[in-house]
Amino acid sequence: MAFKGIDEVQFGVSMFPTDYAIGPVEVARAAEERGFDMLFFPEHTHIPASRKTPFPGGGDLSRDYWHAHDPFVALAAAAAVTERIRLGTGICLVIERDPITTAKEIASLDTISGGRVILGIGAGWNREEMENHGANYANRWAITREKVLAMRAIWNMEDAEFHGEHVDFDPIWSWPKPVQEGGPPVWIGANSKWVFDRIADYADGWLPIGGLGSGNMDRLREALAKKERKVEDLDLALFGAPPDADQLRGRIGQGFDHIVFGLPARGPEEVLPALDRYARVVDAVRG
Repeated sequence: MAFKGIDEVQFGVSMFPTDYAIGPVEVARAAEERGFDMLFFPEHTHIPASRKTPFPGGGDLSRDYWHAHDPFVALAAAAAVTERIRLGTGICLVIERDPITTAKEIASLDTISGGRVILGIGAGWNREEMENHGANYANRWAITREKVLAMRAIWNMEDAEFHGEHVDFDPIWSWPKPVQEGGPPVWIGANSKWVFDRIADYADGWLPIGGLGSGNMDRLREALAKKERKVEDLDLALFGAPPDADQLRGRIGQGFDHIVFGLPARGPEEVLPALDRYARVVDAVRG
């Protein structure tokens, strides 16, 4: 199986764009100036004060989660001051959003940016946060799937309609349509045993944190084969990539063709040197 060469791999950064960190405009400019290919912002509309749902990562939850700007507002600001860098959500909580409104937000951003949007999605982990939006936690992935399919219908049909168990609407007119043919690529950010079937069913890429995990490439291949798809046709994006050239070469050898480093939600005095360090790692990887 042939994977992309080093010269075809794209490198990017992700950051919570909080109200106390370097601004989206400044970080976008700085990332593009240093040659990065992608910029990702995550999403949480809020965090319930009860904190009943424990953080899956363990320990205390960073205040970044409830201080972040809306990702599409922040990415639109980034789009206005850049020309080349791709603009992604890492990830968008589709489960908490109206699909008709969100389809228009994404299409508008894709149009304004000249076709640079990547839609990273997930179903989330915080039950109370979802329930505040009226979302059903138990059915979160089924709902997410229908919302993604409904948005694709809106992006690609003049008289768009969708009729599912969780999303249902008769023909509608909604413009603009995305610049990217078919709509922005959809990458699923999840690491569960069910993610492979979901990717094969309705996604264009996989966005796991940290790495593949034992046997997961084979599981992905098997799931794709059932849908007559191939792993070479997917985008494989490593989120939270290690800033080590040798480790990254190994990940690229596994099949990752998009590498995303994490930036702290801090001021320019910390973020800009971090960008410089990551840029040197990228130069080392590219040789």
